[in-house]
Parts: sequence; C-alpha cells; structure tokens
Amino acid sequence: MRLKLPKLRWETFVPPFYWACTYLLRGALWLVVRWEVRGREHVPMEGGLIVVSNHLNNADPPIVGAGVAKRRIRWMAKVELFRYPFGVIPRLWGAFPVRRFEADLGAMLTAERILRQGGVLGMFPEGTRSKTGYFGTLHPGTALIALRTGAPVLPCAVTGTEKLRNPLVLLRRPRFTVTIGEPIRVEAVKRPTEEQVSALTERIAEAIRSLLPPGYRGPYTGGEGSAPGETDGPDHPRE
Repeated sequence: MRLKLPKLRWETFVPPFYWACTYLLRGALWLVVRWEVRGREHVPMEGGLIVVSNHLNNADPPIVGAGVAKRRIRWMAKVELFRYPFGVIPRLWGAFPVRRFEADLGAMLTAERILRQGGVLGMFPEGTRSKTGYFGTLHPGTALIALRTGAPVLPCAVTGTEKLRNPLVLLRRPRFTVTIGEPIRVEAVKRPTEEQVSALTERIAEAIRSLLPPGYRGPYTGGEGSAPGETDGPDHPRE
C-alpha cells in the first residue's frame, strides 16, 4: 500500500520564506544604512488590517514590512512582477498580482478575502512609484476595499529609499526611515457610495502626508524648494 504524501502548495512555503527574508533584511539594513522605525506601537496585533504607504522605490514593500515587523503583510503588486522565472520570488513572499489602472475584480476579491480572514494587506495607493519623490494623488481602490470590509487602515511613510536608484549611494550609509501612524478606523459599508470612497481616500492621503517631511509632500503641500533627491547635507532632504 502506497502512502499518499500531502500535496505541497505555494502557501506552505510563504510564511517561513517571508519571515526569513524580513529578519535578514532588518539585519542588513542595520549594517548597510542608517535605519530608523517610528511608531511601531501603533500596529494592531490582530484582525484584518490594510497597511498603506507612499512609494519611492521597488524596495519599499520589504522595507515597510521590516518596519512593521510584528505582522506578515500580503502585498498587492503589479502583475508584471509575476513573470517567470523571477516571478517565483514575489509568489514565495506572499504577494499577489493586480492589473494596475483598471478594475481588477480578481485582485479585489483576493484582498477582501485576506482581510476577512484577519490578515494584513499591503497597498501603495498612488498606484506606482513616484518619479519625483513627491507624494502623489491616490487611487480610490484602497478606500473601497477598506469600506467594504471595515478593516482599519494603517498609514505609513517611507523616506530615503529613492536614493537606491543609484546603488553606489550605499557606500555613504544613507538614512532610511519608516514612520507608522495611528490606524484609521473604518465602518463597514455594504455598498460604499462615491462620496464615501472619496472622503476616505482624502483621509488616507492626509494621514500619509502628515507623516512625511515637508520635502516629500510636493510643491503644493508645503514641500517648496528642492525635490527629495536634493539635499542640504549628505543624507537629509531639505526641509
């Protein structure tokens, strides 16, 4: 009689791979850059949660995840990242694909399922990396998911990672920060209206913006002067 071995799935390897990468990254950040995390006490320890942040570099998801640290984040990532062979990495890390700038019902349902099961969803509401370093306009998808599930939204702000576009900057030990704000509590709505989605989108934008230094907020929100890549000193954005 042959013994049937359990069928292995991607999900079997995701948690150990995620936590191994996260703790290795935290160690590397302490060694290679000047890394600071603020507000980790604001991270709820249980229940569905949406982590949102500004977006400066492809390295932002693992860096924000290392900053949050206490909970495993399932990131919604652009579908282009899931092409083989390199697409194995985001799958092992627990990310799932989304077709950006269109109504991707499958990604929306996956996101809602994660939250209803008490998991943590990670999103960049700007939809893409900022080319200037300034915080941009948000898409309404994050607010819609939050309203449909009633999951709180945890605003975060990452700074300094835009410098990774030039890997040689690591020789200067640049300063990276992850700032975590207080959760935005959301009441579940079965059929959110356009006004409700718009109002929550603006609340999320203001919460992220308030965590950013002035030099990252954009020319119309107090970030006058230089762009984040220009500095007064070796590492600090001009404020």
